[in-house]
Amino acid sequence: MKRFYSIASAFLFSICLVQAQDKGLKDYYKDYFLVGVAVNPRMMDAGPESALILQHFNSMTPENTMKMGPIHPEENQYNWAPADKIVDFAQKNGLKMRGHTLCWHNQTPKWFFTKNDQQVAKEELLARMKQHITAVVSRYKGKLYAWDVVNEAVPDRGDEIYRKTKFYEIIGEEYIEKAFEYAHAADPNALLFYNDYNTESASKRERIYQLVKKLKDKGVPIHGVGLQGHWSVYEPTAKELDESINKFASLGLQVQITELDVSVYPKEHERREKRPTDITAFPPEIQQKQTEHYKMLFEVFRKHKGHLTGVTFWNLSDKSTWLDSFPFPGRKDYPLLFDTEFKPKPAYWEVIKF
Repeated sequence: MKRFYSIASAFLFSICLVQAQDKGLKDYYKDYFLVGVAVNPRMMDAGPESALILQHFNSMTPENTMKMGPIHPEENQYNWAPADKIVDFAQKNGLKMRGHTLCWHNQTPKWFFTKNDQQVAKEELLARMKQHITAVVSRYKGKLYAWDVVNEAVPDRGDEIYRKTKFYEIIGEEYIEKAFEYAHAADPNALLFYNDYNTESASKRERIYQLVKKLKDKGVPIHGVGLQGHWSVYEPTAKELDESINKFASLGLQVQITELDVSVYPKEHERREKRPTDITAFPPEIQQKQTEHYKMLFEVFRKHKGHLTGVTFWNLSDKSTWLDSFPFPGRKDYPLLFDTEFKPKPAYWEVIKF
C-alpha cells in the first residue's frame, strides 16, 4: 500500500510539473496585470523565441522598430515593414501591444530638426511632429492599446524639470503636451503614457511628478506613467519603488513598469572603456542576489494591483539583451528571467511562487 501511495504521489507531482511548464507568466499574473516583453521582428518567426513569447506573455512592445529614426528615416519615407510584422504577429495570436515611442530626443533622425541645412522654426517642427505622430498612430489605430508618447524628457540631475533637447530648445515645454494631443487625436481610445527611467530617485521622481501633474492640470490627454525599470541587483529598494508607484497613482494615472531588467552589475548610464577591476562573470552569489531582487520587485508589483496595470520585460532572454557590451564592448549581462538557452532561471520560480 505504501508503494502504491509513493507511485501515486510521484505521478501527481509529474502532472503538476507538466502543468507548471505549460503555464506562463501571463497565466500566473492574469488577475494582476499584463505581462509584456520587448521584441524585434526576427522573434516573430517560428522557433524557440516565438514559442517562449506565446507561452509567457500577453503583451509586446517593439524594442526599436517604432522609434522615430527606424520608422521614419527620411522626411518622405516610412519603414513600416518591421513594425507591421510585429503587429501582425500580435493580431494573429491575440497579444496586446504597446507602442514605443512617439517623441524621444534619442534616435530621432537629423532631418527632423533641419531644413536647407538650417535649424527649423518652432512652427515647422510642430508640423513635423504632428505629421509623424498622426501617421504612425493612425496606421496602428485599434491594434495598439497604449503608446509611450514622450520618452525621457526630464534630466537626471539638477533642479530643472525639462531636459534641454532639440524639441525643448526649438518649441519649449509645449512640445510635450502637443505630442499627447496629436496622439489622442489620431487614436482617442489608446492609453497614452509618459515614460522615463530613474523614477526611484527622489529628486527625479519629484520633477517627473511636477511635469505630469502640470499636464493633468491643463487637461492634456495623459493616462499613465511608465517606470522603465532598468534596474540592477543593487537597486531600487522596496521602499523607493513603493513610493514611486504611489506618487504617480495619486494623480489618478495608471502606472506600468515598461522596460524591466535587473542587471547583475552596478548600474551605469554612460559608455566607457573597460577597467582592470571590472568583473564580467555571473557567479552563484550574484544569481542568488538577482533571484531575491526579482522576488522583492514582484512582491511590490502585486501589492499595487489595480494601480499597476502592466509589467514589460525589456528583451526576452539573456541570449540577447540591449545591456550586452554596455558600458564597454564585450561585457555580457544576464538581466532577465530566462537564460541564454531560453530556460527559466531561479528568479523565474520565485516570481511565480505566491
